[in-house]
Amino acid sequence: MRIVYGVNGEGMGHATRSELVISDLLRDHEVRVVASGAAYRYLSGIFEDVSQVFGPSFAMDQGRIQRWASFTGTLSSARRQLPANVREWISTIDKWKPEVAVSDFEPLTGNYARLSGTPLVCVDNIHMIDRCRHDREITAGAVEDVQLARAVTRAMVPHAGDYVIPTFFYPELARGRTSLVPSILRNAIIEAEPVRGEHLVVYSGGGKDLIDTLRDAPLPVHLYGMRDGDEVGTTDGAIEYRPRSIEGFLEDLVSSRGVITGGGFSLLSEAVYLGKPTLAMPLKGQFEQLMNARYLEREGYGTCAPTIDSGELNRFLSGLDTFHGKLSTYTQDGNKEALKVIRSTVEAAAGRSRRDRTKARLQARRVPGL
Repeated sequence: MRIVYGVNGEGMGHATRSELVISDLLRDHEVRVVASGAAYRYLSGIFEDVSQVFGPSFAMDQGRIQRWASFTGTLSSARRQLPANVREWISTIDKWKPEVAVSDFEPLTGNYARLSGTPLVCVDNIHMIDRCRHDREITAGAVEDVQLARAVTRAMVPHAGDYVIPTFFYPELARGRTSLVPSILRNAIIEAEPVRGEHLVVYSGGGKDLIDTLRDAPLPVHLYGMRDGDEVGTTDGAIEYRPRSIEGFLEDLVSSRGVITGGGFSLLSEAVYLGKPTLAMPLKGQFEQLMNARYLEREGYGTCAPTIDSGELNRFLSGLDTFHGKLSTYTQDGNKEALKVIRSTVEAAAGRSRRDRTKARLQARRVPGL
């Protein structure tokens, strides 16, 4: 079976998840990958057949997504890159004639599938926004952001036949042909053996308020993502500024007492799997992160704090034992269930398409009146 697989390039969560799904599909099928940004740079170093295309990006200011700047910046880049880029890719992929398309929130693959009549399967956590019901406790104070998030989600990858959504929380489904599966995790996370240490690991691009709060924390703080250059390796009260390092961060995460980070799905999922309580600080204007963080708190895995101060830090620290107890009940058999559901969904979509084409050919051959 021939599969075209599109990967969103904003952040690394889409890329690391797609690596595992693509590797599984490649065991029995042909897969051609199309990706943008960081996803292209990452996946092109792993797989042979990866094409680079234009992808959207977000403009930020003071930790808040600037909607108009994001739209105009993306539009400006699209005018320069899209026409020739898209025509060349579509011509190449159309000659290959994929039997099914898979999109991890990548719009070109979805639009190609719609225009060519190729069945489309979405595999991403973002569609949780649109495919599930979220009560007022989850959406409170974010009505405008919810509406925008739903509109963007629907516009990015329209009219898929099937949706597979990795998640660590399970709200009621709002739409059919949607499957919720456990989060897809890096092999390094699955193979890790977590221990409960005495430090907090922090991954954040936060500012002065975060530093001021963590400086007086009662536990050591290993801080990633905020300081570079001469300040790496230095300390400031309870804070130690750690250098950027995939291996170093993983080691700190696995041995931590708790985690402080944003509302990004990938790290929250890893923390839940490893049994690490998390204080999640979602980006302002980003409903997907707010949703993740509020469900994290609802499940009893940590707290959600739109802004951090000593009160929010103390609320999190005082609940660590309770959070650990709740996390100890979370179970997930690595990536086995998620990959099995994705594979069967993709194969079923292609099978339905073949049957439909065969039926159409047979009907076209019939002679009226006979």
